[in-house]
Parts: sequence; C-alpha cells; structure tokens
Amino acid sequence: MSDATLILLALALPAIGAALIPVFHRAPNLREAVTLASAGTLLLVTVTLWRRVSAGSVPDVVLFNVVDGIDLAFKVEPLGMLFALVASSLWIVNSIYSIGYMRGNDEPRQTSFYVCFAIAISSAMGIAFAKNLFTLFLFYEILTLSTYPLVAHKGNNEARQGARVYILLLMATSMVLLLPAIIWTWLLTGTADFTVGGILAGKAEGPVVGILLALYAFGIGKAALMPVHFWLPNAMVAPTPVSALLHAVAVVKAGVFSVLKVVVYIFGIDFLAGSGMNQWLIYVASATVILASLIAMTMDNLKARLAYSTVSQLSYIVVGAALASSLGVIGGAMHIATHAVGKITLFFCAGAIYVAAHKTEISDMTGLGRVMPYTFTAFLIGALSIIGLPPMAGLWSKWYLALGSLEGEYLSVLTVLMVSSLLNIAYLLPIPLKALFGQLPEGQQGDGIKEAPLPCLIAIGITSLACILLFLFPDQLYQLTKMIPVR
Repeated sequence: MSDATLILLALALPAIGAALIPVFHRAPNLREAVTLASAGTLLLVTVTLWRRVSAGSVPDVVLFNVVDGIDLAFKVEPLGMLFALVASSLWIVNSIYSIGYMRGNDEPRQTSFYVCFAIAISSAMGIAFAKNLFTLFLFYEILTLSTYPLVAHKGNNEARQGARVYILLLMATSMVLLLPAIIWTWLLTGTADFTVGGILAGKAEGPVVGILLALYAFGIGKAALMPVHFWLPNAMVAPTPVSALLHAVAVVKAGVFSVLKVVVYIFGIDFLAGSGMNQWLIYVASATVILASLIAMTMDNLKARLAYSTVSQLSYIVVGAALASSLGVIGGAMHIATHAVGKITLFFCAGAIYVAAHKTEISDMTGLGRVMPYTFTAFLIGALSIIGLPPMAGLWSKWYLALGSLEGEYLSVLTVLMVSSLLNIAYLLPIPLKALFGQLPEGQQGDGIKEAPLPCLIAIGITSLACILLFLFPDQLYQLTKMIPVR
C-alpha cells in the first residue's frame, strides 16, 4: 500500500466510522462494534506508517492547491507520528471504556457521542499529519466544532454553560490570534509549510518575533496556557470519556503538539533561541505549571483537581518548546505520550468511581479503596506517572525536560520542575492513599458498592500497564522523538 493511501486512510477511517455508527443506532452492540473496528483499523494503519517513518521514510500527499504557495497537504514526520500514535492507540482504549461507562451510567444520546468522538479523532489525525499551517488550522477548527456537542452532552444548564465557554474561548483565540499569526507568517515568508530549521530566519527580527510567538502561544488556546486556560475546567461537565478525550487523547494534546510543531518548524529552535524572544514564554509557561498546581490543591471535586493538573502538565510541553533546545524538544514530545497514559488512567478511575459509587468529591472517598481496590490501585499508578516517579513513564519526559533546562542554562526551569513534582505529590497521592488505607465512615460498609463495569476495568488495566511499560521500554518512544529534525 502506498504512503499516500495510508495517510488518506488514517484520515478517512474515523470519518467512515462516524458515517456508519448512526446506521446501527437501534443496535448498540453493532454500533459499538463499528466504533471498535474503526479504531482498531486506524491503529493498524498508524503503526504501519510509524514503521515506515522509523525506517527513514517521510510519507506525504497533496490533495489540492488553495492559493499560490498554500496546499491542503499532509506529511508524516516524527513529531506528528508521535501524536498520531497517541490519538489512535488511546481511541480504541477509550472506546472500550466508553461502552462500560455510557451504559453503566445510562447516558443519553450515546449514538451522537460515538459519532462526534470519531470525527474528533479524524481531525486529530489531520492535525498530526498537517504539512502546513493552513491544513493544521483547518483540522484544528474541525476538532473544536466536533467536540462542542460532547462537552454539552448532558444537555442541562451546567453543560450548556460549560460548552459555551469552551466554544467561545477556543474559537475566539484561534480566529483573533492564531489566524492572523498564520497570515502574517505567510506574508513575511511566502510559505506556510512546516520546514526543518524554520522559515522565519532572515524574514523577521526583534519585536516581530516576540509578537508572532505570543500570537501562536495564546492563539493555540487548546494548549491552555494561562490566562486562556479556563475553558478546560469548565468543560469538566462532560461525561468522563469526553474528559479523557479532552485531556489525553486529542484536544489538549493537539494544542501543545501544535505549539511544539510551530516552534520547531516555523520559528526553528536556533533562530528562536538566538532572538532571545523565547524567554518570556519560558516564564509564562513556568508560572502556569506552578499556579495551576496550587489551584489544583484547593479543589475537592476530583475532576476539577485533575483538570487543573492538566493545565499544569501541558505547560511542561510548552516549556520544552520554549527552551528551544534539542533536549527540550525531546522532553516536550515525550511528555505528550507519557502524560497521556497517566492522565487518561486518572480520568478513567474518576469515571469508574462515579459509575460505581456516584461520588465526585475527594473528601467523600476516604476508605472507598477497600471496596474498589482495583480502581484506586490504578489511580495510584497513574498518579505516580504524573508525578514522575519510577517505575512509571512520566519519569523519562521530566528527565529530558530537566536536561533541556540545563542545556539551555535555565536553572529556574529546573527549579520549577522540582517544585511542581512536589506539588504533584501533595495533590495527587493523598487521594489513593486515603482511599486504600483510610477507614470508611462509621456505619458504612461500602453500601453495596463494587467495582465499575468490566469494560471500564479492562481499559483502566490497559492504560495502567502502559504507564509501567513505557518506563521499562522507553526506547521506541525515545528513538521517535530523537528523529525530530530540529535543525
């Protein structure tokens, strides 16, 4: 099968699934079989592309010309390949989890949920394989529009309000900041293609570089850099599988991936470091890491705490990009994958707790691990990975981010990473420890509470295992990130 065919299949398979799912809306088993088949086939296609990229191939395809110098085109390079692997592999796991969650919680409009989810994955693949800024922007907007109904899924006032904040902030940042940045880049350089070493050297200098960087950093609102982060906590009104999509599979990862790709292929790390205009972004992202962690500590609602944790963790990747060093890029790219498996585990556990025990507040979970030991043990594994402690995957990305800070001589960033890890311990570890080793309130013996439905537990087991396996066998992940051509 040709490279071009594989790329088009990666884009088309989720879309075909989205078209077929409504056909079986009266037969839930068949409907969800279509979802799983689409996800499984996409994973096979993505792995095939990964093997070709690992062998040194750079698959690409041009669909058509839009205007002079701008095409709707796709190109598979190592950074995009990493994001595509994360999105496609976690889609199938999330689909398994969704079967248990959506049925166990008797959620409404399950068919539209699976349809919108599939469209979101298709747009994530378009973002991953975008050859230029135009293609990335197009699929970035499709991702926003396709996930809006998912955020509003419950249909109550709280869901509608959260969805309004979600769509308005993300559309406003992309239209008012990101689109002008893309047009300005094209006017300066005559191209919008992602190019090894960047395209701005010799075309922009001084404050123009800093302004452009600000337009991209805040215009890519899905990266949740403060102060354009509050759409993410507001979106927690959505069902937990949607939260997992937002935090681990596609949405926020599309944001930080786009920031990293713009820094590497539009600015170029040597040009950005030489301009000195990266320093303000290092400080803003570092502040986001710490401030979001401090806010997370104040949250008693489990999903709200995890949401602010995500805001903090995303800025690790922005810091990696802003360091403008090869090791910083490696650390940031690895964190896309390691954070994804850790955070999706935590959200899966949060959803399992809600389905099984109908508890959302951390203060109500003391001793709950005695009747849900599997779920809270998995939560402990995910938490350790987010913290970055061995033997969990999160250690490696934080390690390379620390090396990147030393490479760029930013000792302040190293300090931020250390302080943030301590804060991670403070707001994450007490949750599973109190649940597993605390006592249930007097007079309560679990009230008939048991573990969540089997599909939820299978998905939780897969992602927990991934946290461990990515620590024990990080070579493939490291080699792929090392292949990112930064200069």
